Amino acid sequence: MKSFFSAIILIFFITLGASAQLMSKRETFSRADSLRGQLTPLRTCYDINYYHLNVKIDIDRKFISGSNEFNFTAVTDFTRLQFDLFSNLEISKIIYKGQELAYKREFNAVFVTFPKAIKKGTKDKFEVFYSGNPVIARNPPWDGGFIFTKDKTGNPWVSVACQGFGASSWWPNKDHQSDEVDSVLISISIPKGELKEISNGRLRSIVDQGDGYQQYNWFVANPINNYDITFYIGNYAHWTDNYQGENGNLSIDFWSLKEDSLLAKPHWDADVKPMLKSFEHWFGPYPFYKDGYKLVEAPHLGMEHQSAVAYGNQFKMGYLGKDLSHTGWGLKFDFITVHESGHEWFGNNITAKDIADMWVHESFTNYSESLFLESQYGKEASTAYVVGIRKNIRNDSPIIGTYGVNKEGSGDMYYKGANMIHTIRQLIQNDEKFRNILRGLNKTFYHQTVTSAQIENYISKESGLKLNKIFDQYLRTVQVPVLEYHVTNGKLFYRWTASVQGFDMPVKVTLQPDVFKLIYPTAQWKEVNVTDINDTNFKVDPNFYVFLKKGE
Repeated sequence: MKSFFSAIILIFFITLGASAQLMSKRETFSRADSLRGQLTPLRTCYDINYYHLNVKIDIDRKFISGSNEFNFTAVTDFTRLQFDLFSNLEISKIIYKGQELAYKREFNAVFVTFPKAIKKGTKDKFEVFYSGNPVIARNPPWDGGFIFTKDKTGNPWVSVACQGFGASSWWPNKDHQSDEVDSVLISISIPKGELKEISNGRLRSIVDQGDGYQQYNWFVANPINNYDITFYIGNYAHWTDNYQGENGNLSIDFWSLKEDSLLAKPHWDADVKPMLKSFEHWFGPYPFYKDGYKLVEAPHLGMEHQSAVAYGNQFKMGYLGKDLSHTGWGLKFDFITVHESGHEWFGNNITAKDIADMWVHESFTNYSESLFLESQYGKEASTAYVVGIRKNIRNDSPIIGTYGVNKEGSGDMYYKGANMIHTIRQLIQNDEKFRNILRGLNKTFYHQTVTSAQIENYISKESGLKLNKIFDQYLRTVQVPVLEYHVTNGKLFYRWTASVQGFDMPVKVTLQPDVFKLIYPTAQWKEVNVTDINDTNFKVDPNFYVFLKKGE
């Protein structure tokens, strides 16, 4: 599920009957939702530059304690700001220039008052000390929180997954996707012994704390979103590799449980380098060469944790051994390895400012599965897969969610979103131009947070096509456009029935048997002469995600 996933993950798959908090419906919104999702002046007044997250994890007590240092630049003059920490975690103190700051809490928001105004442009910092028992995930990664479990040999296996749920469920931060920290030092202390700890970025040191704990210090040199910051604690085996990519040598680190290492190595070797080659071809250079690429076995299905991708697919092909497309092609690759790694480009490199626009993460990443198949097996395989996953589309609610309340849209952002992108690819009618648009997105919005409008406008401009009504139809309504038709006396009559006024997307149809050509329907009936076409053999090119209905 920037991720599988985000969801995802972040991933919600109806074929498996998953009941996911990330994709759950909420008809009304509370003050707590607004505090979490809204960009108020108390949040926009400062820009996060650097965090030092320092957390000690008591596995036996399921208890955490530590601090986070906020380094920021003032965007405006202010005396008060908001950060976020779940209310079940206790704040012991907030230190600024050696003094304790006054603060108030409301739901999961914390409001801090400074002794005097911090002027625009000032670089400053404060540190929050806290402790408590974090929320335990009920169904990770969809219903997020901490995971305390054991491996098959009885060793502790601990991690966290919090996309949508909130990074503030376990550490104090500015918990909004719009502001990515420029860099972060992640210090995680765990009991000394056989267990190892893995986080994002590169390991700087392991320090004996003198109290039976040792501290792992990982530094992330690239901008990173809060929900991507993570840890994995377990009895891990570790091996390395490298990939000669577009930007030089990319380090690859593999971390599996020791008990699974003999199974993991050949399984991961089959997909990882081909995946990196495919995605660099389609999307451009891997976005985080400074931090490397890690694949880490996790006690949950998967998540796009930047530079430390969570893997829990049990070393099976497909999605836990199932083919989501029902075509056979879904069993040609490990879904979690490919999907979650695809989020390094869409989700982590390009991140939606508001979770309502999470289609930017999931639609492109879902389509990355098809593009990987295309790289490995050709266009026929890719097309069969993306058409096959339509069986999972629900058309239950709009793909774009509600802004300002931390509310994502429908889980259709995966399968329907991928098919929307595939449909637009048909309209572009030039695969190299389409590829350059995907690469251009990752270059233009490199390490940035974006809105849906920015992505829509970029694709429209670079394609030279009028796509606004297409985006509105597929992202903001539940209705799939219906091409109504009938054939009478050698003439094809056709029109669109769509919920977006003025919807006029071109579409390929058979004006001759098995020969597809573009027509240009509108809401009004049009007609064209046809050869050997009747009501029973008229077809729409299956690459277009539309419905066909015989009209009167």
